This record gives sequence, structure tokens and C-alpha cells, in this order.
Amino acid sequence: MDVKSTITTLLRDGFILVFNQDKLDVVKTARALIKAGVNNMEVTCRISKPLEKLGRLRKELPDFVAGVASLIDSQEMLDVYNKANPKDPLPSVQEVVDTGACYLVSAGNFNDETFKKYAGRVAMIPGCGSVAEVISQFSSGANLCKIFPAKQLGGPAFIKAIDPAIHKTISLVPMGGTNTGNIGDYIDAGVLVLGGSFSLIEKEVMKKIIDEQDYALLAEELTKVKKLIDKLRAEKYPDIDFTAASIEQISQSTGRNFNIA
Repeated sequence: MDVKSTITTLLRDGFILVFNQDKLDVVKTARALIKAGVNNMEVTCRISKPLEKLGRLRKELPDFVAGVASLIDSQEMLDVYNKANPKDPLPSVQEVVDTGACYLVSAGNFNDETFKKYAGRVAMIPGCGSVAEVISQFSSGANLCKIFPAKQLGGPAFIKAIDPAIHKTISLVPMGGTNTGNIGDYIDAGVLVLGGSFSLIEKEVMKKIIDEQDYALLAEELTKVKKLIDKLRAEKYPDIDFTAASIEQISQSTGRNFNIA
């Protein structure tokens, strides 16, 4: 899947689910997302065997836009961690690309060599915590810039404060602390795509989903999140039909550039 198709899917979805729950089946979760109208998901490297989970997604749902998150773009850190955890090592960027990742999401910045190898080839969403990092990573080839940890950085107020400094050109994706109570504030601040985990679902409901492996209920809960995002984006951008708009149309209407030639 090329970069343009991947980013178009993320923009149409408006939501990236962080798959961080080892007690759920990754493919059944993806199918629940599809029922909810979301056609992408990121598998975080903070769970066990992320490469195995990514491989299953790519094999069983080849049209689903599967990404990998919490990537550490540092061979030195990978060496230290993997030496201490040989049975469940952290994958490198190269390994997740080879396994078929449609997009790459890092905990921190991607390094220059990684951009040279993959920018324009695989969609890239680096983790950023400042205006300087956002500008630097976008200038190197990032398509979207992840704001992480969004809650601790200031939430919607942080994005609203820094957006004028980047001339509302770069699309920011908050991850960490997003919830149904602040989604509207993020969208009002100019966010087009939000990242969120299963914490968007009430704890008792999530416990029932896990205990009973109830993927129909999961789809219902994810549908609520998707409908909320759709409603709020439609109010913010009444001239855009996100379900059908091209990346060029979204860019023209919002002023955002997605680094796609």
C-alpha cells in the first residue's frame, strides 16, 4: 500500500486505534474496527510479539491499513533492550517494514537515515514534543506528526498554542490521554486524526469485552467513537466529506500539507 493511500485512509478514518491489549485477538479487533467504519490500526511494540501480530493482520486482512507504533529508532537502545529481553525483542524499523507495515509511528523522532530509506515509500508519523521537533521531522519527510504524550504536554491547549507557530501547515496527531471528553477540543484545535487506545471505552465495558471476547460489543463501542469524530469533524469542516474526499481536497480545505509528492 503506497503512502498516499495510507494517509488518505487515516484522514478518512479520523482515528488511529492503538492496539495495546494482549488479551484481545488482533485480527478480530481489526474486524471490529472495520464494522465501525475504521480501516486502520497501529500495533504498538509495547505488547508481546508485535511482528507476529502485524504479520497476521497483513496476511488475513491485506486491504486493512496496519501500522506499527512505539518504534525506537536507535540501534543502541534496541541492542540494550533486546539483550535483556531475548524472548520478546523490540523490532527494528527495517523488520516492521519487511513484515508489511503500512505506516510507522515512533515514540520519539526518526533519524535522518530512516527518513532517507523510507520517506515517500512508507507513511511516517514520528513522535514529537516541541515545535522544533515537529518542523524538523516534517522537513525530513514525515507525513503527520504525533504529539506524545499529548496529555502531559498540555492536551488540546498545547496543540492550539503551537499550531500558529507552524502556520497551521503540519497535521498533528495527539496520542496519550485522548478521550470522548476532549476529542471535541482537539478537533476544534485543528486536529484531523486522533490516536487513542481502549481507554476510550468505559472500564467495565472493556472488562466485559475482554472477559467474554465480545467483539460485537467492541465494534459497538468503536462505532460510538467513530460517529463522535465524524460528527465533530463535519461541524468543524462543513465543506469536506471525509468519507470520499481526496487528500488534495482535504489539503486545500484545511491548509494542511501531508508531504506527498
